[in-house]
Amino acid sequence: MAEGRETVFTIEATPLSFGAGAVADAGWHLQRLGVRRALLVTDPGVVAAGHVESVRDSITAAGIELTVYDQVRIEPTLTSIEQAAEFAREARPDGFVSVGGGSVIDTAKVACLLASHPGSAMDFINQPIGAGRQPPGPLLPHLAIPTTAGTGSEATTVAVLDLPELKVKTGISHRYLRPAQGIVDPELTATLGPEVTASTGLDVVCHAAESYISRPFDARPRPASPDQRPPYQGSNPVADVWSARALELGGQYLRRAVADPADLEARGMMMLAASMAGVGFGSAGVHIPHACAYPIAGLKHAYQPPGYPTDHPFVPHGHSVIVTAPAAFNFTYEADPARHHHAARLLGAAPGPGAGEHGPPDGGPTGGGAGPAGTGLPKGPAALPGVLIELMRAVGAPNGIAELGYAEADIPDLVEGAFKQQRLLAIAPREPTPAALSQILHDSLRNW
Repeated sequence: MAEGRETVFTIEATPLSFGAGAVADAGWHLQRLGVRRALLVTDPGVVAAGHVESVRDSITAAGIELTVYDQVRIEPTLTSIEQAAEFAREARPDGFVSVGGGSVIDTAKVACLLASHPGSAMDFINQPIGAGRQPPGPLLPHLAIPTTAGTGSEATTVAVLDLPELKVKTGISHRYLRPAQGIVDPELTATLGPEVTASTGLDVVCHAAESYISRPFDARPRPASPDQRPPYQGSNPVADVWSARALELGGQYLRRAVADPADLEARGMMMLAASMAGVGFGSAGVHIPHACAYPIAGLKHAYQPPGYPTDHPFVPHGHSVIVTAPAAFNFTYEADPARHHHAARLLGAAPGPGAGEHGPPDGGPTGGGAGPAGTGLPKGPAALPGVLIELMRAVGAPNGIAELGYAEADIPDLVEGAFKQQRLLAIAPREPTPAALSQILHDSLRNW
């Protein structure tokens, strides 16, 4: 081994209950975690969909006192998270339940942090935007119940938020933020429209691809103390297993999940893929597409996403990450061509049974011709970008950052915002200089 190089990687995972009807076990899980007074965190759309009612029934039937906070903002801001935290402090729960997508689960993570330990959100937000303070100890128990198949937040240590005044998104990352338990119930995604399903599913694919194609964990210097080992450690043999399977499931089932909300198998497999990708990138990390996504989502607030139950403009996270992924993986290709080709083969695997009618428009290939052996895939740097673009077109993703409201003149500001995300860029397999980021963003104005 190289002297002074890292030799250790860590894998931690949230205990998960998966399957149709699993949400009925919410009260039992809270009892097991020792919770007597729970705060349920959700948003108005989830309430309207009827998901909160079934969770509430399970919790109250277990004899647990329950308070509900239902004002989470989709794509939360510092202000909206602080409002949730203040509500939590006043409610004085001894445990949290989150029911919703990544915005809800992330809001609950930070509210749980600030109800467990003194301080403000800015104290814990990653440097250089915040103080980067580490939580001094474990948090109150948090039961996470996702209603989308995307962020995998039920399995991760990260909470992401928007700072509109600074025109940037950032986050808090620490192992203590990982929920104590997750319930992944495919039936909860049946109410999602195709646009939300597509965006969240592309986030799954991007998580898995970025973590699988990240700088190897043993390429970093060995830290002086385990406490200094970063949460995002780079690719490693165990994270690779989770990320690779998530990629394969995304290629097989995302088209079906978008096409038919009643396809419980496809929706369930995408939820499973989201959790798997969460475990993978929770260890290995994400890099260039996510670093670019933060300023793409934060610099302008003009895009009104179709199909989202909200009246404020924003760029859905899955769209903000996927639009630069083809160009990013074209850039990183030379760092490890074999790994890029394998990711393309996984994502280009034949769609699951029943998917034949859900291929891309204009009679394009469905991805089935690639097969596990990779026959029919493009060669060289275009392999993974080609499969990604095919999938993006199939599920109706934005063509590029131009469709999200950006022009060539905005690229310097986007580069500045992306380059601040050194926590992410540090694990890119090829060093993304400002000039490289500028080229990636230029190439991402339109992907086809």
